[in-house]
Amino acid sequence: MRPTPAMSRPRKAIRHRVLILGDQLDARSSALEDFDPVRDRILMVEAPGEAAHVWSAKPRIAVFLAAMRHFARALESRGWPVDYLALGTHPHAAIEAALADVLARDPPERVVAVEPGEWRLEQSIARVATEAGVPLAWREDRHFLVSRREFADWARGYRQLRMESFYRRMRKLTGVLMQDGEPAGGAWNFDARNRESYGREGPRDIAAVPRFAPDRITRDALEAVERHFPGHPGDLAAFAWPVTREDALDALEAFVRERLPAFGRHQDAMWTGEETLNHSLLSVAMNLKLLDPREVIAAAELAWREGRAGIESVEGFVRQVLGWREFIRGIYWLDMPGLREANHFGHARPLPAWYWTGDTRMACMREAVGQTLRTGYAHHIQRLMVMGQFALLAEVDPKAVADWYLAVYADAVEWAELPNVAGMALYADGGRFTSKPYVASGAYIDRMSDYCRHCAYRPKVAAGPKACPVTTLYWHFLARHEEAFAAHPRTALMIRNLRRMEPGAREAVSLWAGRVLESLDTL
Repeated sequence: MRPTPAMSRPRKAIRHRVLILGDQLDARSSALEDFDPVRDRILMVEAPGEAAHVWSAKPRIAVFLAAMRHFARALESRGWPVDYLALGTHPHAAIEAALADVLARDPPERVVAVEPGEWRLEQSIARVATEAGVPLAWREDRHFLVSRREFADWARGYRQLRMESFYRRMRKLTGVLMQDGEPAGGAWNFDARNRESYGREGPRDIAAVPRFAPDRITRDALEAVERHFPGHPGDLAAFAWPVTREDALDALEAFVRERLPAFGRHQDAMWTGEETLNHSLLSVAMNLKLLDPREVIAAAELAWREGRAGIESVEGFVRQVLGWREFIRGIYWLDMPGLREANHFGHARPLPAWYWTGDTRMACMREAVGQTLRTGYAHHIQRLMVMGQFALLAEVDPKAVADWYLAVYADAVEWAELPNVAGMALYADGGRFTSKPYVASGAYIDRMSDYCRHCAYRPKVAAGPKACPVTTLYWHFLARHEEAFAAHPRTALMIRNLRRMEPGAREAVSLWAGRVLESLDTL
């Protein structure tokens, strides 16, 4: 496919100018449901400003460009007119500027678009349409099982928002993993069985994640990334993400067949050199809308009903899709734009430089950040309890952390990334939907991985040159918030442990924590 500039010759008056964003690659999109190829035209824009809005890593940029180009080709194969503005073929840095130019030169009767996945874009696109004097019709994103309005209606009934309540409601509404009105297997979740480490021997017989060799369209996209964004972080040498509907379906089938049966028990575990373990890696395809969550859930549930995967694994996976993914999207739209400014603890330190390189003596961070930059992927515990937790303990500005997460992950769209980072990893929203900060000492990382075996620091040491920075900063964090955490039922035990420390030990940790915080870039 060779994308060409739009609007190259005069055309008949356009009824609908259908704007499709890079994370809306759904052939069954509501924006396309009444598409008339005679009277309507599609607009897709590769905007360099979207890669610079946060300093996006090359794998993330490439995923979007490759998937967009394949999707445009699929639409064109139907005989549908697509004006595709590729990098280098137009002068506009931003999607909004490109849209404004198109509307000025060839105004349609109406702009039609699906609700964006980002508050910023929703506001700016609406402003462009208003300034152009062209009506804008937002259509509901039917990819999700719950609309923004439905989630807001549900949330009004609760003083505290908790995913578990929402998840149980979704199970009842959809009938997923339900038997005679009761949860399959006799429990709503099997978290207690799904938190095991791999032990000293490590993982065995892990099925390889399917790799999708770049075709010509994808290779052109990769070349465009290298040409237009040479200074951006990350590496494209191992790029093998599914960027078409067909490849995404193959990835789903391979996961359900080969990795779902072993997914649950060790879903929180980590291991050096094992970047994927039994995780699905389907979030990229789902967040691009190449996969519908209904078909993903149905495939997993069928595997359980046919005896090909146990209830612990299937329920754990379904909870991520039916529960957490839908819940976090609802939270985003409920709390924006204030969520972007949330900073409960008032943290203001800059992000350590090695978040962009992986060059640190901390093995856990070196491993998790390194694979993130190489592949655009890390699983949920690496994101939450390694990289996210460290940023919280190191008192890093939540905006800087959220921007980093949005920049480096191939599946990153703001509706998913910001609530997970600000709310879950950093507690920046003060516990809007989490009951406590997710913090632990280096002992947790040691228990759930082999990282500490390869580290310059010792997880049980809290002060001195060999002290694990995670452990040091964990105790320092508790001490800073001792009064508030002592009164909280979910953190009171941590404070009791803190108060068992000898005064001299506490003082040593405090002094060493100060040194660590002043030298974050050199850890």
